[in-house]
Amino acid sequence: MRASRTVGLLAAFAAVLTALTACTAEEPAGTTPPSASQNAPSSPATSTAEPGQALAVASRLEAPWSIAFHGGTTLISERDSGRILELAGDGTSRDVATIEDSTPMGEGGLLGIAVQEGVLYAYFTAGEENRLERYELTGEPGSLGLGEAETILDGVDAASYHNGGRIAFGPDGMLYVTVGDAGDQQAAQDRDSLSGKILRLTPDGGVPADNPFDGSPVYSYGHRNPQGIAWDSDGTMYASEFGQNTWDELNVIEPGGNYGWPEVEGIAGDDRFIDPVQQWDPADASPSGITVYDGSIWIANLRGERLREVPLNDLATSTEHFAGEHGRLRDVVVAPDGSLQMLTNNTDGRGDPGPDDDHLLRIAP
Repeated sequence: MRASRTVGLLAAFAAVLTALTACTAEEPAGTTPPSASQNAPSSPATSTAEPGQALAVASRLEAPWSIAFHGGTTLISERDSGRILELAGDGTSRDVATIEDSTPMGEGGLLGIAVQEGVLYAYFTAGEENRLERYELTGEPGSLGLGEAETILDGVDAASYHNGGRIAFGPDGMLYVTVGDAGDQQAAQDRDSLSGKILRLTPDGGVPADNPFDGSPVYSYGHRNPQGIAWDSDGTMYASEFGQNTWDELNVIEPGGNYGWPEVEGIAGDDRFIDPVQQWDPADASPSGITVYDGSIWIANLRGERLREVPLNDLATSTEHFAGEHGRLRDVVVAPDGSLQMLTNNTDGRGDPGPDDDHLLRIAP
């Protein structure tokens, strides 16, 4: 059982905070999540946080997957319910909408969300395909809704695992989408397939003229199941990736780069492929959402149940935080208030949920 106010000290950067902050298909299934009636989102108890502590902002979320922000309002996607929630300042939540075409199946369902200029983008599994839609956000905080759906990408192969699903706008204003191999390993090396790729699109779903392959949304390929993307202040792009049985990866993404799957896994020293800058045993990792904050890449890990910090000035090293304290971690972001926030993911069928799981946790500045 994990209490909503379980805390852990981020010693490596607490002083800075005081001054100013794979899951693979082979993982064994865990305890069945609580029922929806038991798991209604709730407000956590009020508590004072010390610098570096992680306290619950919201609790009783159902298989949450992604965090986005509309102004100062936090939005969360739930994989299996297909709901998009907005959080009030006291941690209570309400439904913005349910993505009716979202089909929960294994690792599929409602996955990544992103917001740009009052428009919400959502990537989700819809039957035999993965689809990307956008919707105008209507109303004001506390009464947000979604306008009509506009499909900007469809026909992406789907499966009960390896769907990718992270979406984010880069510093160039383009929309980046991670796509898993959907169980078809060889598709990751086929540039005519969207599977096993990172895609780069215009906000309306078009292909940017300066993409590395003419007329193709493919930005990089040779990926098994990329799960997190982020950029540093210089515009360098990073991606986390679930390996198979040997190595999970942190990659620096280059336009047109081939990252080797399924020919290689992890650091291979093969000139045909780009090696990861760091690799981990899947039992200690399963890296999911990532963000760049205060000179480091921060990586939420599912099976490894820890937040990993990788300094930008030494990409081959890392420090672990909160190991085993909050269970599986799905996403980590920088919030509008300047704090780090992360989602637990113990109710996804592979975790060991406590009575108040899942949580949105805030690392106190």
